[in-house]
Amino acid sequence: MKEEAKKGSILGLLPLGVFLIVFLGSGVITGDFYKMPAIVAFIIATIVGFSLNRKVSLGEKIEVFCKGAGNIDIISMIMIFILAGSFSSVAKAMGGVDSTVNLSLSILPPNLLVSGLFVIGCFISISMGTSMGTIAALGPIGIGIAAKTGIPAPLVIGAVVGGAMFGDNLSMISDTTIAATKTQGCELKDKFRVNFLIVLPAAIITAILLATITSGYSLGGSTSYRYDFIKVLPYLGVLVGALCGVNVFVLLSFGVVFAGAIGLFTNSFGLFGFIEAISGGISGMYELCLLVIIIGGLVELIKLNGGIDFILNFISSKIKTKKGAEFGIAALVSIVDLCTANNTIAIVTAGPLAKDIATKFDIDNRKTASILDIFSSCWQGIVPYGAQVLTAAGMVGISPVELIKYLHYPWLMLACGIIAITFGIPNLNKVNKRKKEVA
Repeated sequence: MKEEAKKGSILGLLPLGVFLIVFLGSGVITGDFYKMPAIVAFIIATIVGFSLNRKVSLGEKIEVFCKGAGNIDIISMIMIFILAGSFSSVAKAMGGVDSTVNLSLSILPPNLLVSGLFVIGCFISISMGTSMGTIAALGPIGIGIAAKTGIPAPLVIGAVVGGAMFGDNLSMISDTTIAATKTQGCELKDKFRVNFLIVLPAAIITAILLATITSGYSLGGSTSYRYDFIKVLPYLGVLVGALCGVNVFVLLSFGVVFAGAIGLFTNSFGLFGFIEAISGGISGMYELCLLVIIIGGLVELIKLNGGIDFILNFISSKIKTKKGAEFGIAALVSIVDLCTANNTIAIVTAGPLAKDIATKFDIDNRKTASILDIFSSCWQGIVPYGAQVLTAAGMVGISPVELIKYLHYPWLMLACGIIAITFGIPNLNKVNKRKKEVA
């Protein structure tokens, strides 16, 4: 009986299947994969989860759901989302985004326009923590550069999307980074270092490739970009603080206060404008926070109904090595992202299961968090029905499918992720050994 219990039940995965059918089905039928809100699809899936396993009373199921929804990792994640939203909103309101973009463009080499735009996108996205914000900020500039130089607009916008996905994957205040580290129980700075080592070659190759393709183009005339360096400081402060290992709650709280102080000092807003920006940032995170709560409870119901044990047993029967388990985690989060077109949801959904797999096969939590973030982000930057590609394609006025061939960085990030798993890059055993020797 114990052995059967460990094998679990495929029926326990029915809620997840229902979610995918409802979410994907509505997208296929309507042609709009954002027509069905993910939160509604997850609520329907949760109702299905409650209807399973008649051996357990409804009261017990509610208790299990609430414990999952109120898990310490879930609540911590929500608090970080709220702080990250507040910081992004306040920094944007005081002009931080415009100043960061213009500062970057002012140092852009004229003979490396598209390559430089990609690098700027990397810097802005890693500072802002949002791919959509980066595309919104740099997209119009990229289109302007394309118009003045004759460089194909899809190529320029593809570079912008690539830069946006770089920071979406790595930024300390990105939803995906926060979700990946919290579900796997590792520090932001530790995940960043491992993740950075894996995707850096992709960024370098992309920059070189773009420079080579567009080397014959240049921007005629002189253009000046106005910026206030003081307004860039909050982003730099958060980035440096995160790399130094400052507690994320302290760091983001400091970022909100610092950005607010600069906004008040430069008269970008008044006291109530500062408060309104904080409120707007928090409001923007409401749906994501509620979604995380529901998913946290649903995962516990799936676990109660034997779904988690079934997948673990299935993977265990098919995978015999640590490397195979890492590919299994990569495939899991990739499939969920391809189905949901939302990398944060993909990580939050696949995260708890990935942690169980990682524990079973003794995979370092930094590597697991990096795999989750890399494979969800690369697909998010490629799928033609994802918000990033849809927005970028809309700016140029082309089909999202046509833009796919210009998305160099997401494709290279996918390749680097596969290579990292295949060849065990980075070798965390050596890294841990060196740390012990230094200590």
